[in-house]
Amino acid sequence: MELVNLKDPSDKVTFAEAVKKGLGKNQGLYFPTTLPTFDDIDSILDMPFVARSVEILSQLIGDEIPRDRLQGIVERAFAFDAPLVKVTDNVYSLELFHGPTLAFKDFGGRFMAQCLTELAAGEKITILTATSGDTGAAVAHAFHGLENINVVILFPKGKISPLQEKLFTTLGDNIHTVSIEDDFDACQQMVKSAFDDAEVREGLHLNSANSINISRLVAQVCYYFEAVSQLSKEQREDLVISVPSGNFGNLTAGMIAKTMGLPVKHFVAATNLNDTVPRYLKTGEWDPKDTVATMSNAMDVSQPNNWPRIEAIIELGYLPRDVLSGDTVDEDYTQVAMRQLAQLGYISEPHAAIAYKALIRHMEEGQTGIFLGTAHPAKFRETVENVLGQPISLPQPLVDCSTKESFAVDLPSDYEALKQHLFTLLG
Repeated sequence: MELVNLKDPSDKVTFAEAVKKGLGKNQGLYFPTTLPTFDDIDSILDMPFVARSVEILSQLIGDEIPRDRLQGIVERAFAFDAPLVKVTDNVYSLELFHGPTLAFKDFGGRFMAQCLTELAAGEKITILTATSGDTGAAVAHAFHGLENINVVILFPKGKISPLQEKLFTTLGDNIHTVSIEDDFDACQQMVKSAFDDAEVREGLHLNSANSINISRLVAQVCYYFEAVSQLSKEQREDLVISVPSGNFGNLTAGMIAKTMGLPVKHFVAATNLNDTVPRYLKTGEWDPKDTVATMSNAMDVSQPNNWPRIEAIIELGYLPRDVLSGDTVDEDYTQVAMRQLAQLGYISEPHAAIAYKALIRHMEEGQTGIFLGTAHPAKFRETVENVLGQPISLPQPLVDCSTKESFAVDLPSDYEALKQHLFTLLG
């Protein structure tokens, strides 16, 4: 697999190099120079989840990881289901929260951890990443206890749900967490500054486990195929998928799946009030505003890092621009959507509710729709209970961590303070 830096075409790397480096020169994202396609998509969809995922990933990655080793990586990473749950006759939720941290990022986080273990061959690595919610837990649990790998996770203080925070700040050992007195975009910028700082990047052997890492991205392609495989052939003919979008890695993976032949007619990029992309799709002007805090905090991102990859898919001619629409769902309509789903017998948290509301707005008569359920409702227990006026029970992973002590360290929104902390901690 050859990848090119979207900011510097001279910077070309293998899959292994891209996984280990994370970001390219000038903070550029790596993207495949070519994307494969399947000639017989029905036979691919007829395969079991793990076997199909090995086939998809082998096509994307090439022979850098021997097939038998890739089989083991996928079996260990994708050790849980991604069920398609019927909500109405033509609307389904793809539940991606049946992994150990109850969020879709378990797929990418666990696959990346297994890939790094395979490809790094005992090298010492520091994973530095920012989280607006679920990335932190998925990465922390995926890498917890792995030899020669330290993980440092930045998160915006007071801006993610308490249970989300507990899932990754209570592990300790090789998992180090830092609470930054600012928003997610500030955390993300501090991570970028560290990668631009040669002393930190080389001295600590930095890597990022954010959705910018190509290993996480290719892993997510697999569950789009799994979703469509659970539909009838008739339902696949006119399919719309709505993706709750913050940093836009999830949507990027869906669009790669479509370039490979997955039968999806249209995607909807569903955002909360942080609506940079929907406005851009309507006006053609990229105009990020200050990040707004919402109840769907994992999507509180005003400058999505993965957007250049979506632009590349379109500009390179893999997909037409009109395959994608954007939609913004405000706080009031998020609550309306949660109540509407509850009336249909489906309990949802805010992110999936936004995707549902955007899906309903964009579906036409006779179409089949899928919205992505990216986190278990209990991860947003207070919000869900307040909106629905009914209690929800906690799954065991949240019960287990809810009373544990947090090991997070507070830091100001200042890169030099972070740099000093990193060298004190790991130098």
